[in-house]
Amino acid sequence: QVQLVESGGGLVQAGGSLRLSCAASGSIFSINAMAWYRQAPGKQRELVAHITYGGSPNYSDSVKGRFTISRDNAKNTMYLQMNSLKPEDTAVYYCYSSAGYWGQGTQVTVSS
Repeated sequence: QVQLVESGGGLVQAGGSLRLSCAASGSIFSINAMAWYRQAPGKQRELVAHITYGGSPNYSDSVKGRFTISRDNAKNTMYLQMNSLKPEDTAVYYCYSSAGYWGQGTQVTVSS
């Protein structure tokens, strides 16, 4: 069964850090690009960061310089290190595989 499982969300004060993880089934992790999306209440889901199988990252302007996407292909796991968090980063964060699969999401709440 294909699965993407996120973890690491929670409540943090502004300026704090969180690290999200996405554990994937091998069949959808290998050779595929991966990405993190987020969706805040009342807003559309937006791309946060993207990483190729080879590890080349790209970031949205809103998180550039604060967030770092990475992956460990041996562990079939992708990460999102989030530093200098802001209240506007509050959202449900989703893991996505370019094979067309989504995780269930993990809530990140940043208090001011």
